[in-house]
Amino acid sequence: MKYINVKNGPQKASSVILGCMRMPALSVDDAAAVIETAVEQGVNFFDNATCYGENGEAETRFGDAFAKTGIKRESVYIQSKCGILSDEFNWTKENIIRSTDDSLRRMKLDYLDALLLHRPDLLYEPEEIAEAFDELEKNGKVRFFGVSNVPTMMFEVLRKYISQPLVFNQLQFSLDQTQLIDQALYINNLTTDRSVDRDNGTLDYCRLHDVTVQAWSPLQYGFFRGCFVDSPEFPELNRVLGKLGEKYGVSKTAVAIAWILRHPAKMQAIAGTMNPAHLKDICEATGFELTHREWYELYLAAGKYLP
Repeated sequence: MKYINVKNGPQKASSVILGCMRMPALSVDDAAAVIETAVEQGVNFFDNATCYGENGEAETRFGDAFAKTGIKRESVYIQSKCGILSDEFNWTKENIIRSTDDSLRRMKLDYLDALLLHRPDLLYEPEEIAEAFDELEKNGKVRFFGVSNVPTMMFEVLRKYISQPLVFNQLQFSLDQTQLIDQALYINNLTTDRSVDRDNGTLDYCRLHDVTVQAWSPLQYGFFRGCFVDSPEFPELNRVLGKLGEKYGVSKTAVAIAWILRHPAKMQAIAGTMNPAHLKDICEATGFELTHREWYELYLAAGKYLP
């Protein structure tokens, strides 16, 4: 496993995060087995959210399963996200405080290592958010803070009012979903819609301000349309994934994750699988590093092109 030191945040955090959105589908025993497999593979970072499962079921299942493993709380980082309700996005102080308390209760924890604001609330009031974060930090309930799917100028407004560093931004990124990096190639090129700025320079902004990107859906194409590994819709990509997998003695899945981890932004990749064998494949991505040329070979195989 590779580890990163997040500036102003967690130290020696695993490059692979176990995402717990699908955990409600498992029994407590099976969920405990997935957590144990993750830790055995060197994963020490777990991601959850108040909206995963009905009434926070993913957090509840994680809490019951984690307690059963006997893993020491201080040996791992546990993160959750708040702000998504059934019919609104809500970053009010009241909801942030209530959601954090609910997360702690469901996961049987005294504190969260990180709390992220989950997707932008269009009515956000940064002064309220700052008050909520101050209270949570003062009471020892949250150690580090961040956001999810937040663009650059909204990030700037938050930074103006919030006293704590915002150390994470969760963003969609995979070999198919490359909008974080595409636009720089096609700037000032009117012959393709790839020249359209779709992310406001979010990745470079995060690098400039020491914000660690956590890549969600790292094996998905579209918006939860499915996994591109072994998909007949991506024949050339799978050919190259297979070729490089043979070279490094790993699965296609590992190569796809290694492509994300190869980026110098030092991202973390969120693995959403609840299959222990698949999780092991994903973690193999940290045992080798793609070359500069191989990274571009995969980028092009995924259907991109160089101007």
